[in-house]
Amino acid sequence: MKEISDIIKAFDQAQKEGKRSALATVVLVEGSSYRRPGARMLVTEDGQLTGAISGGCLEGDALRKALFAIVSQQNKLVVYDTLDEDDVKFGVQLGCNGVVHILFEPLGISNENNPILFLKQLMSERQDAVLASFFTPGQVDQPGTRLLYLKDKLEGQLPENIKEDAERDIKKAFLDKTSCFKDYHSGEKSLKAFIEFITPPIAVVVAGAGNDVQPLVEMASLLGWHITVVDGRRAYATANRFPKADHVLVSKPDMVLRQLQPDARTVFLLMTHNHNYDLGLLKALTTIDYIYIGILGPATKRDRMLRDLGEQDIYLNEYQRSGIYAPVGLDIGAETATEIALSVLAEIKAFFSGREGLSLKLKQIPIHDRLADKAGHG
Repeated sequence: MKEISDIIKAFDQAQKEGKRSALATVVLVEGSSYRRPGARMLVTEDGQLTGAISGGCLEGDALRKALFAIVSQQNKLVVYDTLDEDDVKFGVQLGCNGVVHILFEPLGISNENNPILFLKQLMSERQDAVLASFFTPGQVDQPGTRLLYLKDKLEGQLPENIKEDAERDIKKAFLDKTSCFKDYHSGEKSLKAFIEFITPPIAVVVAGAGNDVQPLVEMASLLGWHITVVDGRRAYATANRFPKADHVLVSKPDMVLRQLQPDARTVFLLMTHNHNYDLGLLKALTTIDYIYIGILGPATKRDRMLRDLGEQDIYLNEYQRSGIYAPVGLDIGAETATEIALSVLAEIKAFFSGREGLSLKLKQIPIHDRLADKAGHG
């Protein structure tokens, strides 16, 4: 979502300066590639790039293709075949082992299917959504990004003869919480669709406004996560100390939840170094269906907090205990505040990705999910 946010800002700036632009989107990958379907890059007519569709090997040629789309005002699909030893004809050596399909869309603000408008709607709501992009390999006509499913509502236009099937597949992707590829037939034409399930950014609520929280907030901001810092100390919990935080609250622990709207993408970190404050907030959190609570400090601190809750007749069941990560963070040998922040954020990322946080060299399967293997099935 950080990439999407940056692209939107760059587009708005280009509009203010009267610059035309195009959006490049990876819509299909066969084999391996640095970026997966859903990677995006904004290109302005003066060559400014925001976002990325590869590790840097495609951007140069993609710039030329995007400029062509801007001048022609037509969607364009470009296929980079890295399996072809003659890929030098693209002016690139990708160093990967796959086929990458890039959809280029000129951005006209008056176009009702302008993908930037869909992306803006995504960013305005903390809700799951599905975005559908349609393309026709080997054809000149490229439909582009045409549908957004958000808050049980479909927005966009499709040919009537595939509308029913596409809407069914989009709603199923939303329910299954997974992206997929589909094949459709519109008259004599065959259409492929990249149906992309998109989740809101992770929201981190950090209890604690000490110096050790500052690098964590900086890193979380780089990731594009939504950040709330809360502390009972007014001199510490200030916007000046945490300029990258979305919200900075001064609050007693039992009042924190009244000022928040936690959802299924919200995590809590207890980092105040004040036992009573952390305990008070943990007590409050036992009243909601939390998914992740990280507690900074040794296991003895966690055990003491649970004993203290028990003395108040508050006992956590097995499910509630499974959502408490203490000591918080991955074991990377972290010592300094910055290293600890890296450890904590890495564990949160692994949690949402359903990963164990192991070294990639130990993996026996591909690093990325093989969405391409699902193309045209199910």
